[in-house]
Amino acid sequence: MQNIMCKGFRAAGVTAGLKKDGKKDLGLIFSEVPASVAGVFTRNRVQAAPVLLDRERVKSGKCQAVIVNSGNANCCTGEQGMTDAVAMTRCAASALEIGEALVCVASTGVIGQPMPVEKVERAVPGLAEQLRPEGISDLAEAILTTDLVSKIVTVQGELGGKSFTVTGVAKGSGMIRPDMATMLCFVCTDLEASPEILKKTLSAATDRSFNRISVDGDTSTNDTVLLMANGLSGAKLETAAHQALFQKILDDMLLQLAKMIVRDGEGVTKMVEILVRGAVTDADALAIADTVGHSPLVKTALFGEDANWGRIIAAAGRAGVPLEPEKTDILFDDVMMCENGMTCGDAAEAEATKVMKTPEFTITVDLKMGTGTASVITCDFSVEYVKINADYRS
Repeated sequence: MQNIMCKGFRAAGVTAGLKKDGKKDLGLIFSEVPASVAGVFTRNRVQAAPVLLDRERVKSGKCQAVIVNSGNANCCTGEQGMTDAVAMTRCAASALEIGEALVCVASTGVIGQPMPVEKVERAVPGLAEQLRPEGISDLAEAILTTDLVSKIVTVQGELGGKSFTVTGVAKGSGMIRPDMATMLCFVCTDLEASPEILKKTLSAATDRSFNRISVDGDTSTNDTVLLMANGLSGAKLETAAHQALFQKILDDMLLQLAKMIVRDGEGVTKMVEILVRGAVTDADALAIADTVGHSPLVKTALFGEDANWGRIIAAAGRAGVPLEPEKTDILFDDVMMCENGMTCGDAAEAEATKVMKTPEFTITVDLKMGTGTASVITCDFSVEYVKINADYRS
């Protein structure tokens, strides 16, 4: 489906000079009317000024615009950082002729550098003039950092005979670790829904998507996901069935965006699902999947295409939940590599190695202790990842 903005939403992205490479680095999302809003944010104790400001502003339940930049995180910048975040919302509000309290802000980039807010202020009038429904592509480009590709998903549905659209755009490539994940994501819909419903559905969808991915095990200071609903389609979330339909759409959309982030991870060559089944509880299964998915030894083995199941069972064993190694099976797709805690031999390893040469596959850890199931999407650690992050600020 062509990626389009929902009814009444417009977007834009321009070059403001925040990045050294001259690429787009300032974006704007605007709704023709104030929209209901909900947000989820990083749980890192070090939080950027835009995160702190948005946490307060979304409490009103209303938002009409989001201004976002790449190239500078505006984090660990003291009182001036908050002053600059507010200034960004103020100049956007002025250009759009709306109340400043209806503008949220997001930033991504290098931590600890002063925000050159004067560049933002000079660029905003032209940015506002470029707002258009198809501007979502420019916005997606403007929020990239080490990302190689833009990430946009559009879904259309119907409620009560009225069509509606949901559009999501995200960025993320490095510093990705579940704990509200590490990225920016903005979701717009022309459905009518209360802030309370949006908060409930967004929290659930985030837990099932962005909180189940890992690139490098680091949690950012700027994680922000905002969901806005302006109601201009005429479709309303009125019943439990309507909410269930929207939850399914949002779950699927955020999972698609989450997988796009992992595929586009810094230096990534493999995207791998770590599926744990047969745990005592779902929470136990998630703890094991999370531990295996974050293990540097597992991730380097993925890059080396080494079917080293010993690293997997060792990681599972330190997850802090019940596990009986003599019952545990490990599979690479449908190739049994370890059965009841013992190797399946050279022939099985040869087949598993074939699986590991593919760009996407599943590693299953079957504990055979209960009905608990969970999965995490992870990737490999490559030489390129080290190179990218060794000179990120250069």
